[in-house]
Amino acid sequence: MVKPSKVKNQKRWRRRNHVRAALTPDSERPRLSVHRTNKHIYCQIIDDEAGKTLASASTKDKSVSVEYGGNCEAAKAVGKAIAERASTAGIKKVKFDRGHFKYHGRIADFADAAREGGLEF
Repeated sequence: MVKPSKVKNQKRWRRRNHVRAALTPDSERPRLSVHRTNKHIYCQIIDDEAGKTLASASTKDKSVSVEYGGNCEAAKAVGKAIAERASTAGIKKVKFDRGHFKYHGRIADFADAAREGGLEF
């Protein structure tokens, strides 16, 4: 018998690969990858061709001041922070990689805040 947690992780990897397969590597439009946990949200802009992280932000950063990192307000704050850091790095267009997470709740609020901050995706 297969463990239920193993099946759940296999489905997550399958969803993640399905989303990432649509994002072709491109140095002109780097990938904005987002990851969330119950307590925090993390994001980074990655140039897949060079294999380097160009900018990153999370609720653990001191510059992103949030009381609790696991809610929609924190996701909006991180979205604004990554948009500011991307503009200082000279990045305007990105490809959004939501991983295995649904475009809903914190992920959607993060994306909306990043768009308001000036990122195009």
